[in-house]
Amino acid sequence: MEQDRCIINSPLGFTQILGDADGISSITVLNSEEKLTDIIPESLQDCVYQLNEYFEGNRKQFDLTLNPEGTIFQKSVWDALSKIPHGKTVSYLELSKKLGNVKAIRAVANANGKNPLWIVVPCHRVIGSDGSLTGYAGGLHRKKWLLEHESPYKQQALF
Repeated sequence: MEQDRCIINSPLGFTQILGDADGISSITVLNSEEKLTDIIPESLQDCVYQLNEYFEGNRKQFDLTLNPEGTIFQKSVWDALSKIPHGKTVSYLELSKKLGNVKAIRAVANANGKNPLWIVVPCHRVIGSDGSLTGYAGGLHRKKWLLEHESPYKQQALF
């Protein structure tokens, strides 16, 4: 079955969403300009709405049916990522411990890097043990933007 597709503009750039009646399978930021979608397919409308709320600062959690392709292990990592609260970060080591295998740190990092559901499954919230920004498929500038956007210390508008 062919998936529905749309391209929206976001603060991170042109963002592609793929999915169907079974759920959202992919959200990625493209590195080139694309034609924006005029009519959002029904299966993707709620995702677009929730992403817009997130970027406006009005959503901290997503309530979407997700249907990514991946191994059982990858899906367990992505599930753990989904439990990292908005405005918080964890290290790859902490994430490995939460999954019950501290020695699996490289496998966890690899699964994190293969996350097809950027933003919604918050792989950007994983940092190095020393607090450094490390690897993000969308580029470190986007990871930095997302973490600053979610920071509880970001300056609020005065008026």
